[in-house]
Amino acid sequence: MGNTFTFGADHPSVRICTKAIDQAIQEVLRIEGLFTTYHEASETQRINRLAGIAPARVSEEMIGLIQRGKRISQLTQGAFDLSYGSLDKRFWNFDQSMDVLPSKEQAQKAISLIDYRRIEVDTIKQQAFLSSKGMRIGFGGIGKGYAADRAAQVMKKAGIERGFVSASGDIYCWGNHDRNWKIALELPEQVRKVLGDFELNNYAVATSGDYEKCVTIDGVRYSHTIDPKTGFPAKSMKSVTVIAPFAELADALCTPLMIMGPEVGLNMINQVAGVECIIIDQDNNIHFSKNIHNEYA
Repeated sequence: MGNTFTFGADHPSVRICTKAIDQAIQEVLRIEGLFTTYHEASETQRINRLAGIAPARVSEEMIGLIQRGKRISQLTQGAFDLSYGSLDKRFWNFDQSMDVLPSKEQAQKAISLIDYRRIEVDTIKQQAFLSSKGMRIGFGGIGKGYAADRAAQVMKKAGIERGFVSASGDIYCWGNHDRNWKIALELPEQVRKVLGDFELNNYAVATSGDYEKCVTIDGVRYSHTIDPKTGFPAKSMKSVTVIAPFAELADALCTPLMIMGPEVGLNMINQVAGVECIIIDQDNNIHFSKNIHNEYA
């Protein structure tokens, strides 16, 4: 998945801990094989190959994640979109050689096939279909959170009553044994400087920022988070942290919040039960959703 996974298991038996973590690793590898775009045998690539041609027969698991992804797209008015894979990577590759911005015309062409409404699923026939040739589906904005949730479920089933799974910073924690997990939130671009901490139990936290994967052109930093409506990077936020009941949901909401901006993003989160967020804008102003101080501060 291009991410580092870390597993923690708290149990008196080292054997049970080791077995549970081994099973969790295998679950993450299984999910990677199912949803990756880097192996032609994956279900994701099967859907992409048949875009605009025919529906692809896929697993119930794939159908479910697509449906949940489309609901996030509807909630965020398209700021999250599974068909972002249609974006032409020649224009936004964020490697060291990138030193020129694409034109507005190039950007518009690159996003012309991004539209979650053209992702069709048939739950009866268990098929997924991209209605236009050239469309591509991808799970980079939701897949690692889903994998973290699934790995946690595997560990729980193996007898781990207290533990965590971290997928490159998307963390799901469970169990307290008289103490909750304490999560510290680091300030953007300030190593080991902490904004604050909060406790979690059977909850997840995910953070996205504009400072780790980016490129600077003519003195302006551009993050890897592309607005699917413009084809250009979001520029209104430095960091977004989402706290949610599942890592999948926390992961999926981070990217659209980076795009939507503080006012619109907070208004949306304040209407979603059980979800909170912390937003740091480009001027280093810190914005909290309405209940976060009561529940987590």
